[in-house]
Amino acid sequence: MIISVASGKGGTGKTTIAVNLALSLDNVQLLDCDVEEPNAAIFIKPLITEEKKAFVLVPLVDESKCTYCGKCREVCAYNAIAVCPKTYDFKGSILIFPNLCHGCGACQMLCPTGAITEIKREIGTIQLGEKEGLQFVQGCLTLGEAMSPPLIRQVKQHIDAAKTVIIDAPPGTSCPVITAVKGSDFCILVTEPTPFGLNDLILAVEVLRELRIPFGVVINRADIGNASVDDYCKTEQIEILMKIPFDPKIAKLYSHGIPMVTELSRYDDQFKQLFLKIKGLI
Repeated sequence: MIISVASGKGGTGKTTIAVNLALSLDNVQLLDCDVEEPNAAIFIKPLITEEKKAFVLVPLVDESKCTYCGKCREVCAYNAIAVCPKTYDFKGSILIFPNLCHGCGACQMLCPTGAITEIKREIGTIQLGEKEGLQFVQGCLTLGEAMSPPLIRQVKQHIDAAKTVIIDAPPGTSCPVITAVKGSDFCILVTEPTPFGLNDLILAVEVLRELRIPFGVVINRADIGNASVDDYCKTEQIEILMKIPFDPKIAKLYSHGIPMVTELSRYDDQFKQLFLKIKGLI
């Protein structure tokens, strides 16, 4: 079973839910796909046993073969290629912008002269480790890289189908989130009972409905704000899976990088019940 944990906005407690759910279960693999700023390892404290570089393929042009016909530029949906055609006094030129390239390979396939090959460009690292039987994988995007989905896809290549897989997705509702949650059996949406929390929850719900991924809601800091999130979930017939109060003890543990299930035993049982609810829903 693959369970992703997402949120329409940052700071709702998404990583808290992912980490504590993973620690409360057996035979689990936790993937931190928030590759722009992974932080699950702060709480898991895994022993990293392997680190590998992650790459995307970008085009390399042999200008001795290039006729500057512009086919590659036409097919590139991301404007990663600029072509200056030949004129009577100019031999032509081509520019590649690697940071814009999505590595789709279309330019190489459609080049009529075979002038384009592909080379690797490093975009980050993937770290694998474990902590007391829990398998851990995280991606770390290189500072300054504009696109995280290629690295997220490579992190997900390490999914172990024999385990319960928990995916800590990036915040928001854009391409990185869609890449992270795609293929999940269920998605937990973490929110908070505030106007911002509700607004971004509505956006996340629309995304998951479009992707046809079953989902439910966990309300963090549930005793602050107002009842608007509860009312919305009731109106939309969305299951509220769990509520976590605004508790100074949890906040203090969080500030020290300590998961709540390790110090507050009642939450270990609550996260086990959360998992059983999810199994029942799917």
